[in-house]
Amino acid sequence: MAAAKVLLVDDEVDFCTVLAERMENRGFQVETAQSGMEAVELVKGKAYDAIVLDLAMPEMDGIETLKALLKINPDLQIILLTGRATLQKGIEAVKLGAVDFLEKPADIDALVGKIKEAQLKRDELFEKRLEDSISEIMKKKSW
Repeated sequence: MAAAKVLLVDDEVDFCTVLAERMENRGFQVETAQSGMEAVELVKGKAYDAIVLDLAMPEMDGIETLKALLKINPDLQIILLTGRATLQKGIEAVKLGAVDFLEKPADIDALVGKIKEAQLKRDELFEKRLEDSISEIMKKKSW
């Protein structure tokens, strides 16, 4: 399996830098964004296997960013990460389409596992779309 492409979104620059390095040391390709708006712009032009998104950010919080990202691509695999976790916010995020919710400081092995699961899910969704496209072409061609 190819190295997962991960977008890490967190307004805490030091935390973001350290976590990105730890993830790169485990073989991931990591890009970072320090705001929800920056993440939205990156997602418009690139594909990611997983997005790790901080819930508590100024201006555009994690819930608003989650909604904006899923509007661009409903198949995105988004894992919310926060130091101020509440069960209510976690439930809201999952209902909106996040694949998981972890508290800071997240155990790196747990986060790596969630990212690998997200990558597999993204691959499955991609394969399903390809199969659907092939099926549609075959129907149109009467094959």
